[in-house]
Amino acid sequence: MNPRRWQWLTAALVFAVLVVISCSLLLQGHRASAAMRSHSAKVVAAASDSRLAGAYRFKKGGWTYVHLQGTPDQIGYQHGYLLAPEIRDAFAAVKLEDTHNTHHNWQFFRDAAQNMLWPHVDAEYQSELKGIVAGLHAHGVMNMDLDDVVALNAFMELPDYYAPWYDKHHKVANAPKREVQGHCSAFVATGSWTKDGQIVIAHNNWTAYLEGERWRVIFDIVPEHGYRMIGDGFPGVIVSDDDFTINSDGLMVTETTISDFHGWNPNGIPEFDRARKAMQYAGSIDDYVKIMLDGNNGGYANDWLIGDRKTGEIAQFELGLKAYKVWRTKNGYFVGSNFTSDPTVTKLDTTYNNDDPSMSPNARHMRWDELMKENKGKIDVQLAEKFEGDHYDAYTKKEGADGRTLCGHSDASAGGDKGWGVAAFDPMGAVQGKVTDSNMAAHMELIARAGHPCGENFYAKPFLAAHPQYDWQAPVLRDMIAGPWTEFQENQHAAR
Repeated sequence: MNPRRWQWLTAALVFAVLVVISCSLLLQGHRASAAMRSHSAKVVAAASDSRLAGAYRFKKGGWTYVHLQGTPDQIGYQHGYLLAPEIRDAFAAVKLEDTHNTHHNWQFFRDAAQNMLWPHVDAEYQSELKGIVAGLHAHGVMNMDLDDVVALNAFMELPDYYAPWYDKHHKVANAPKREVQGHCSAFVATGSWTKDGQIVIAHNNWTAYLEGERWRVIFDIVPEHGYRMIGDGFPGVIVSDDDFTINSDGLMVTETTISDFHGWNPNGIPEFDRARKAMQYAGSIDDYVKIMLDGNNGGYANDWLIGDRKTGEIAQFELGLKAYKVWRTKNGYFVGSNFTSDPTVTKLDTTYNNDDPSMSPNARHMRWDELMKENKGKIDVQLAEKFEGDHYDAYTKKEGADGRTLCGHSDASAGGDKGWGVAAFDPMGAVQGKVTDSNMAAHMELIARAGHPCGENFYAKPFLAAHPQYDWQAPVLRDMIAGPWTEFQENQHAAR
């Protein structure tokens, strides 16, 4: 063949191939653009959905404030739609932590959600959970379904309570030894112990920083039935889950976890269901206790600290699975830092050791009693803020943040905590704080601080460089920047 003719044919062939590729890429681009336009149109259409009527969100002081109202389906849809990016992000963190810590894959949690939890969830909250899924999908979060959302709602129950129970009863080989670690430092006081004789209540949430940095939502919820609620919460979860909430009938509720707890009732009602129901429908301490006891599954076992603004009475409700006890007073205080108070609960439901002063719950218990006695008659919300950021180690008798201080910094503890099974330099501790009193609660108000209540920041990159044993958290661990103490109230808007 003539060389020139061959060159011409080769060039023509190359040109034809380039034309085909260009057309293919152009077509793909048009399709992608059309898909993006379609998705955007769907999101815009979803935003005009009548179920979003009256709902809104804004950011303030490091928190995302979300107002939800209406029927269960509407509240769920609003929750899922308005917090879709936060829920997707929080889900990734929970999924990583739960699977890593339990050695179970995520399907294990999905199965538990579908087959064990869902049949025992109240119809009202089933509707709300379905609404969250619908809202997520409307906002383009398609990688989560109902089983995922239910498992997310039980992220304080399934890994630390159900999974160890399952491993034991099914004799799972090489199952990790799991101790229920404590979450939170809290108090409630009334009568001669407070500055004005009314109730003061405060709480800081202890948890892994990878979750805690995401625990930054203030929910203002106006349900179709029951009382209005305002409190902090975790994206995608229908209850506060660190349980600092006020309802419009005067109840102020918080809690601290019972350490070294064991036990699970697979036929019980999920804790997230009972705690939400109690907050929404309880008008008294008695009501709260009754609702929490009904169908108790043993999940997320806590000492509940409760105040009733109408009567000035406060209570400590220690809820195990086999035992429980309630203490009440109109002149006194109750504190919580993950220790147990009732000998029967301690014996039947835990392996907790109240006699070791080096353990974080016991050291913080001592510090709480010191602060209460030193400040009797002076306690108000300003002092409560200082208490929640306290860095005095009652065991070493030294000032300095660590895993035994009320404002916990376990990432600064070289020795960890043998009682909890907390490893050295574990990135966990106090991740935010909240306070309120009777006068504020009457107006559905609270004060909250995102990040360490002391105001210190946590930086993920230098921490991981210094402690590579926690590299598994790298995909989701990020900086936890402390915000200011910030006031929130019902019906609040960004300008306020």
